[in-house]
Amino acid sequence: MTAPSAELEAKLARVRESLERHDLGAVRLRGVDWFAWATCGGSNVVLLTTDVGVAEVLITREGAWVLTDAIESARLEEEEVPPGLPVWSSPWVERTQLREDFVEEQRGGRRVASDRPSGQEVALPAELVEARHSLLPEELERYRALGRDAAEAMTEVMLAAKPEWTGWQLAGAGAEALWARGIHPALTLVGEERRLPLHRHATASREPLGARAMLVFCARRHGLFANLTRFVYFRQPSQEERQFVADVARVEAAAFRASRPGTTLGEVYAAMVQAYAACGHPGAEVYHHQGGSCGYLSRDDVAVPSSQVVLQPRNAMAWNPSLPGAKIEDTVVLGDGGGLENLTVDPRWPTFTVEGRVRPDLLVR
Repeated sequence: MTAPSAELEAKLARVRESLERHDLGAVRLRGVDWFAWATCGGSNVVLLTTDVGVAEVLITREGAWVLTDAIESARLEEEEVPPGLPVWSSPWVERTQLREDFVEEQRGGRRVASDRPSGQEVALPAELVEARHSLLPEELERYRALGRDAAEAMTEVMLAAKPEWTGWQLAGAGAEALWARGIHPALTLVGEERRLPLHRHATASREPLGARAMLVFCARRHGLFANLTRFVYFRQPSQEERQFVADVARVEAAAFRASRPGTTLGEVYAAMVQAYAACGHPGAEVYHHQGGSCGYLSRDDVAVPSSQVVLQPRNAMAWNPSLPGAKIEDTVVLGDGGGLENLTVDPRWPTFTVEGRVRPDLLVR
């Protein structure tokens, strides 16, 4: 077998440090998010809407395996699992008992931790969860490529959209553009002209787009999520609409200023609350969540007032302040020194500048 990559070795070392520190015998990673992390971008997904896929990763002090059944083993080994991580499989009709017997043999009599604990298992150590939020160089490269592709797909669709399209058609075109780039369309929200100011989470409907529309992507590839929101107008925006665009950008700018390594999500949320009030929209934050930390989930943690979740160096984030008919969202990564890198950028998209940072404008056609 080919030697494991530096990324896989680093991740196995992190897990084994936690095993030693907490006197654990093994870690079982069952979720779609943790499987992708542990396999350096692999996928255990067959049913797109599942949280737990068709395989898991077992890591002990001496070994590491992908555990699955005979239906999936060859495909996973050929297409999803990196060198250095062997695949263990069992007949699908006996998969539960044989898998549990294997884990029992490997854990060395010590406790087992899991991201989805069951039975006598315990939750993952906190430091392992925090470590996942700090992206490694290889992860960041995959994320950059995903962000570019997702942004290009968004532009492609919004340039092609027509007022007579239904919300379903726009969502479908978005999904097609993502799939064409090997990206799972985990979410494609559409707000048509009538529904846009009424519903912050406007799922696509049969209504025609009309004079303006919003499209939102949560786009997944290699387990990572690129989150972005864009608007297309088939008329000139009103003065109030332009003002709302400027206001949500100012709230987002406050979130960006507050986002630093060591800052809690609760502190960022407080900065956004103050910014809403300063823009003349006190209390607007209660009508929709404001975003938060992301990476191997569309949101690892949503910012709330009491959140003590601490932002890590190289932590991905997607803030999404909103007002009726207006929202702004991109996926950014926090640098070691506190700077922000926007991942979801397509140079074809119109922009404006807020506090020295280029932000997506309305696409007026």
